[in-house]
Amino acid sequence: MNSIEPSQLKLTRLVNSRKSSLKILNFGATIFSFKMRSRDSKHLELVVGPQEVEDFLKSEYYDANQCFGASIGRYAGRIANGSFSLGEDEFELYQKDGVHLHGGKQGFQYKIWEIEEVTEGPDPSVKLSYFSEHLEEGYPGNLKVMVSFTLTENDEIKVNYSATTDRETVVNLTNHVYWNLNGGGSVSDHFLQIDSAKILQLDDKNLPTGNLENLKDHPKSFMENRLIGNRKLDDVFVIDNSRENAASLFAPLSGVKMNMHSDQPVLVVYVPEKLPQEWNYKSPVDSKFPAIALEAQNYPDAPNYRNFPSSELRPGETYQNEIVFSFSLR
Repeated sequence: MNSIEPSQLKLTRLVNSRKSSLKILNFGATIFSFKMRSRDSKHLELVVGPQEVEDFLKSEYYDANQCFGASIGRYAGRIANGSFSLGEDEFELYQKDGVHLHGGKQGFQYKIWEIEEVTEGPDPSVKLSYFSEHLEEGYPGNLKVMVSFTLTENDEIKVNYSATTDRETVVNLTNHVYWNLNGGGSVSDHFLQIDSAKILQLDDKNLPTGNLENLKDHPKSFMENRLIGNRKLDDVFVIDNSRENAASLFAPLSGVKMNMHSDQPVLVVYVPEKLPQEWNYKSPVDSKFPAIALEAQNYPDAPNYRNFPSSELRPGETYQNEIVFSFSLR
């Protein structure tokens, strides 16, 4: 449990010329809120998460580990048996039931990040940083992490992560924002398209087996625009980065469309059947299938598979991850 005081929580609000607004919380470098004008000129809240910033400090929030809008690290996703090797060195991480998840017991989503810079005017932005010490959560190397959030005049949210280390380590960062493009209700009526022809085969603990499955005729294929429906998803799609968009999401009820682009090799798509009810949400979401998270990152458990893209970072190198969410009305 964190010993962070409510007075340490700080929100930065970015507003563009369209009066769209993006709020970033320094706890977890979190996308706390995004509002844009709807068809009837009201502002829709598209981010699903706790209503109050103080809710992020509750023990119930920590226990749920739902990572609402948070920056995830050092390693997003799962690592089998909470261990990996670098050269001749073996590193042991926190694990539960044989799985290390989202950076461990006190991952980056539970840390106070330093607000480094805020820019106003056209394309306002905020930059935050976090310093992860050697062997924090068992990971080697002192890691310096930066993230910038930019709200463009065209209603794009640009998220840029970077990191450097003083010794060899593994890094995999992402953002875990939950979306509901209706501004409430369920995402069952949303249409999803993913630029992916292959999906990672997962075992009963949602850990990769190392194999890929062809999505042609696969029940979880979203190669064509498809209704999400009452479908729980927690899957890893391999992205064709030569295309303009990794994924597109559309809500006919509101007319809001979101395109997503990233330079990362996979997209983890998470549609929970339900979310915790221990706090109030910013928008009146349904009890079933209330939101969707699209997490651009490297392969889960990549440190333990040579046939997956490497997640290793060495001194003198810079880790980078760019994610862009683009919004429009139809």
